[in-house]
Amino acid sequence: MKSNRPVNLSLSTVLLVNLKSPVAIASILHRISGVVIFLLIPVLLYILQESLASEAAFQNVKDNILGGFIGGGLVFIALAGLIYHFIIGTKHLIQDFGIGESLQGGRNFAWAALAAAGFFIALAFLWMVL
Repeated sequence: MKSNRPVNLSLSTVLLVNLKSPVAIASILHRISGVVIFLLIPVLLYILQESLASEAAFQNVKDNILGGFIGGGLVFIALAGLIYHFIIGTKHLIQDFGIGESLQGGRNFAWAALAAAGFFIALAFLWMVL
């Protein structure tokens, strides 16, 4: 007789199963990008507030905060998170209209969205570096 009781799986088993599916990868990264964006909002608002105080403060933010490795890195992480979150969120909205809801269609759509997000994040990196 088969038991219908839930089985507790280890974290390594859950990750092993989920990392094989592009849909699961896209979903997990979508949640992570949302948390990252949420946590960086106060930092970005502080940078904005400081830059709007005066022209000298703007130059200070531009040179010292955004010109540095840590500040520029935080802004890039926020930008990458926004790009990824936007593209995968758009994928979810399109799927809400019934497009790409089949198993293979969902996988293909997830791969396409991951590739598009990677492409635009790479473009954002090049834009910030150059």
